[in-house]
Amino acid sequence: MKVAVFNTKPFDRQFLEQANADFAHDLSFFEPRLTAKTAPLATGFEAVCAFVNDQVDNDAIAVLAEQGVRCIALRCSGYDNVDLDSAKALGIDVVRVPSYSPYSIAEHAVGLILALNRKLHKAYNRTRDDNFSLQGLLGFDLHGKTVGIVGTGNIGECFARIMAGFGCHLLAYDVHESPACKDLGVDYVPFEQLLARSDIVSLHCPLLPSTQHIINEASLRHLKPGAMLINTSRGGLIHTRAAIDAIKDGTIGYLGLDVYEGEANVFFEDLSDAIIPDETFQLLQSFSNVVITPHQAFFTRNALEAIAQTTLSNLTTIEQGKPCPNRV
Repeated sequence: MKVAVFNTKPFDRQFLEQANADFAHDLSFFEPRLTAKTAPLATGFEAVCAFVNDQVDNDAIAVLAEQGVRCIALRCSGYDNVDLDSAKALGIDVVRVPSYSPYSIAEHAVGLILALNRKLHKAYNRTRDDNFSLQGLLGFDLHGKTVGIVGTGNIGECFARIMAGFGCHLLAYDVHESPACKDLGVDYVPFEQLLARSDIVSLHCPLLPSTQHIINEASLRHLKPGAMLINTSRGGLIHTRAAIDAIKDGTIGYLGLDVYEGEANVFFEDLSDAIIPDETFQLLQSFSNVVITPHQAFFTRNALEAIAQTTLSNLTTIEQGKPCPNRV
């Protein structure tokens, strides 16, 4: 199948080309994000391959359909950036990678917890300047702390297992309770109760209309004062301005983000020599109790190999006219 791969970074090309030895698709790589303006680049292609920050809305899909594209292959699990109704109306299949390495995301969430708690980022910078003072680096034992897990799918379950190993008490909120998590001793409680009882809250749910800004001004009123909030799922789960207000008044004691709701124009690019016009993001960066990483939780060799393999397998299945288990 002739495939236009959008939003390509060197690692995308490396892993897709390696995996393509088993599939022999005709891959062409484009650096721009997929939007309505860049969609004409897909002229003459049967499929496009898109990533989490591509804007595959109604306008983009209309252009793709005009070019003869019949499949949108997402090399990610989330599909909130795709207008599924438009794709269906125009006869375009949408496939995704529902699971690649839940360990990569869960382990990164734990890394954010440790960095925030033990001030590892501050200690690293200090010692490079030969400053060995311990002032301001005081942390707390994770053992015995209560951890709230919002969303207990594959990633949430992996995260629960890790935190159980630290000796934490585990609470969870999900519309579907995981038997594996219950076997670990996870206690499912209402969302507001989870916020009120947890020392650490970690978000592992998908971005849906029902979860958009699940962390907002109203829900933050239930948060245990000074609690730690971690988000390695989707930026839109948190209302950023509400979170900033909660940091200012001490409701949020620590904030670890690998995603940000305005990340599309920031993450995955080198902007070190540019001025970022997003004042909200700049404000977040200014807080000493906030750690932001650039949507890298998925970024392990294991995950990238699995993403490439599943993406190309999905395309082969569609090309052969077979039912694809990963169709959205």
